[in-house]
Amino acid sequence: MSDDEMTPCLRATEFLDHESPRIREFVARSVQDSSAGDPVRQVVDLYYAVRDGLFYEVYGADLSRTGLSASSVLAAGQGFCLHKSVLFAAAVRAVGVPSRLVYADVRNHLASDRLKELIGGDVFFHSLTSVYLGGRWLRATPVFNELLCRLYGMPALDFDGVTDSQYHPYDSSQETSAQMEFLKEHGEFDDLPYEFVMSSMRLLHPRFLDGLSTVAGGSLATEANSHA
Repeated sequence: MSDDEMTPCLRATEFLDHESPRIREFVARSVQDSSAGDPVRQVVDLYYAVRDGLFYEVYGADLSRTGLSASSVLAAGQGFCLHKSVLFAAAVRAVGVPSRLVYADVRNHLASDRLKELIGGDVFFHSLTSVYLGGRWLRATPVFNELLCRLYGMPALDFDGVTDSQYHPYDSSQETSAQMEFLKEHGEFDDLPYEFVMSSMRLLHPRFLDGLSTVAGGSLATEANSHA
């Protein structure tokens, strides 16, 4: 891609506010000294900092414009795929790596019975991130943290900066069973398309929304016991 084509994938935006002090501090403490000058290692460091440094939680999540900015996600310390993908996309831009946000409808099995009831089934509006490394775009999903994956009996999704990190195996004994099935992809975006995201959430998950947030009064970690 040309420099002109890359520019929108590097700039700071309302949502990918990587020039904010909070994001800069997060990047500085997340990237290992040994990763300096190596964009692949820096992005991998940031992947795990987002995946495991912020808890994956769907209940009571802030879906306002402010709540979906990377700096606000970091301050909250938790969120679901929409939030964690925004933070990762912003963080990698802070180290000079182009990024985009990817949206899709997926069938997801990491969900409690209560969550599936609120969602309206097992089809979720999902977000992940695309990063430009080694001359090509790679998919990365720093969403489901390791602890939560253990509670739900599945391995966490790793990323090596060389191959796509997009699909979970069902569990360690059924490696060929898809844990997440992509049903429809909506495309890649240089910034969070707020109206599209919210209209998609309202269409797919009307019972799960409470104004500009998701319904409160739940915990995916607590509900893992009922899922087992």
